[in-house]
Amino acid sequence: VQLQASGGGLVQAGGSLRLSCAASGLTFNRYGMGWFRQAPGKEREFVSSIRWSGGLTSYADSVKGRFTISRDNAKNTVYLQMYSLKFEDTAIYYCAADSAGWGREAYKYDYWGQGTLVTVSS
Repeated sequence: VQLQASGGGLVQAGGSLRLSCAASGLTFNRYGMGWFRQAPGKEREFVSSIRWSGGLTSYADSVKGRFTISRDNAKNTVYLQMYSLKFEDTAIYYCAADSAGWGREAYKYDYWGQGTLVTVSS
């Protein structure tokens, strides 16, 4: 199984980025997908998740209203559209796949991508 995250980069505060995570080696439409992030010196935290069918989503309070998660099961890809980025959004963003749900707990996820760095300049 491989989860390949991409789309990170350097952006000014208030800007936007779209992250992508391409999955292979698994039956993608049977997995809930999540995005997590880890800032320097901090614990990894939940950002957003989406059910295998794409019909239900969940967001951390810190990103609600600014980030949108979506998925294209035909392309085995999950996306995280990020608007109104803030300095505190700076982190490595990881995508993950959960065979049993689409929750907020990192330990429940079966597979993880390598991460993509998002840097927001203030």
